[in-house]
Amino acid sequence: MLRLAWAGLALACSAAQALAGSPPPAEDPGNAPMRFEWRREGPADVCGSSCRVWISAIGYLTSDTAREFEAFAEKRDVRGAVLVLDSDGGSVLGTIALGRAIRRLEMVTTVGKTTPLPPAAEGDRRAKLTPNASCESMCAFLLLAGSRRYVPPQAHVLVHQIWLGKKRKNALDSSYSAEELNLVQRDIGRLAQYTVEMGGGIDLLETALRVPPWEPLYALSKEEIERMRLNTTATLFDQEPPTTSSISPAAAAALATVGHPAPRRD
Repeated sequence: MLRLAWAGLALACSAAQALAGSPPPAEDPGNAPMRFEWRREGPADVCGSSCRVWISAIGYLTSDTAREFEAFAEKRDVRGAVLVLDSDGGSVLGTIALGRAIRRLEMVTTVGKTTPLPPAAEGDRRAKLTPNASCESMCAFLLLAGSRRYVPPQAHVLVHQIWLGKKRKNALDSSYSAEELNLVQRDIGRLAQYTVEMGGGIDLLETALRVPPWEPLYALSKEEIERMRLNTTATLFDQEPPTTSSISPAAAAALATVGHPAPRRD
């Protein structure tokens, strides 16, 4: 019995040491507030002089996202750049403010997943762009902001009603004040105005408002994406790809990131 007890203790200690030495789980960028990064296609020996450049926008939208994007845009020439969205939505007013900033800069919007590649050389940070990504909730309305918009066939655009963020997870059992209901109605009106302003189909908003927050998000079909004018071009990089000369030296040396943790608000 004593030998068994010591064996059990040794096993427990070994397990504890293994757990203590295990690396922490990798951070999921999608669970953080949206951040913006310059990305250059790789590997370099594959795309050569035709390596494409884009800005990745990963994470959820907050009331501060537009301000953080403006700070990002002030330091780099982003006019006309491709903005790749990978987001599950967030703040209504934050989306509207960011969308208008994107339109002023005549950017191209798309849905995609940006995966960093191991650096082949010091300071050479490359990434892979794939279409198997999701643009959910308010991200669909952010997609509208592009002067040109491209939704690849493999991407998913999903929508649902806007709701009070703090009560969304318990929407059916929550009670609501007149002030809260007025807030939702006000934001619906603002979102309708924004949708028309961006040249989107108003049926995008109508479709979203038919899906309550306690039901699964509704995935738009290819036909709906076309009809709602979320897709306006047949290809993404159909113009001459930006070159590294259009990026500031600081951005070329180290891809800049903006954004900081903040409470999520829908």
